[in-house]
Amino acid sequence: MTSLKNRILSHDEITHKIRRIAYQIYESNSNETEVILAGIDSNGYLLAKKLKSVLSKISPIQPILCKVTIDKKNPLDTITTSIKKEDYKNKSVILIDDVLNSGTTLIYGVKHFLDVPLKKFKTAVLVNRNHKKYPVKADFKGISLSTSLNEHVEVVLEAKNFEINLK
Repeated sequence: MTSLKNRILSHDEITHKIRRIAYQIYESNSNETEVILAGIDSNGYLLAKKLKSVLSKISPIQPILCKVTIDKKNPLDTITTSIKKEDYKNKSVILIDDVLNSGTTLIYGVKHFLDVPLKKFKTAVLVNRNHKKYPVKADFKGISLSTSLNEHVEVVLEAKNFEINLK
């Protein structure tokens, strides 16, 4: 049986959403000189890299990229970051993922960053699916989708032609 997929957002639409999220991050952090963009490995990190590129062009803020590694199947396992805790202490942090589905990955990511005092903490996602089982929300989001639990959102950010599909 073939899996049908419906295009939700095209390359140009995703590029526009990323730019809009970058502007929202800038507006929310206009008094900051640096901001930590903590992208959850793998697509969340790719989104963070794209946001860093846009944010560097549109603002004087110095975005610092951080890769967050979470085992999505076992989120209680050790979470690691590519920068030391001292590097984000008393800073503004944005935790970034591609899709907010149940909220499990984001809530455990939030928990990890709360081990040190932060100046500000926000979350950003490209797709918010509205199936949360935890009280976590996306402060910055590209699109909100009402989907069934049986559907899968596929985000492709690696190719030269970004796309978001519903399968």
